[in-house]
Amino acid sequence: PPPQPRPPPSRPAGRPRLGGRSPPAATAAMAEYSSLLEELAENITLEDLDQLKSACKEDIPSEKHEEIATSKDWFSFLEKHKKLDKDHLSYIEHIFEISRRPDLLTMVVDYRTQVLKISEEDEVDTKLTRIPSAKKYKDIIRQPSEEEIIKLAPPPKKA
Repeated sequence: PPPQPRPPPSRPAGRPRLGGRSPPAATAAMAEYSSLLEELAENITLEDLDQLKSACKEDIPSEKHEEIATSKDWFSFLEKHKKLDKDHLSYIEHIFEISRRPDLLTMVVDYRTQVLKISEEDEVDTKLTRIPSAKKYKDIIRQPSEEEIIKLAPPPKKA
């Protein structure tokens, strides 16, 4: 006969499972959000960080500027001050747009459309309608097709 699967290990006594079962969707979304921040952090240099901090200087008191030394510090500052969480990314989208970082903006928009399933159109009815139209960046980033490439005439030959 085929071997029987082992029963799952029993929980330690006195540690009841909270609320029946843990919601896998919430933990998955949290993991996606953490990996988004990781990926963004890897693409933010110290010079970028200074630019991003100055782009949101009205939200960061000057005495806090020194404390924010890494992009992770920046993200946790924004989270503490309710400017960022896994479902609210419009603030950093705005900052990335005004800081001219379409690469970072595209990562956030991809996360928002794939993980949160929120498209540009769905966002319009929220109070933050400063959502950048990331579509314009998508066009810049993609490679032009053959028809779109401008063919230049060869330089004139010197006599």
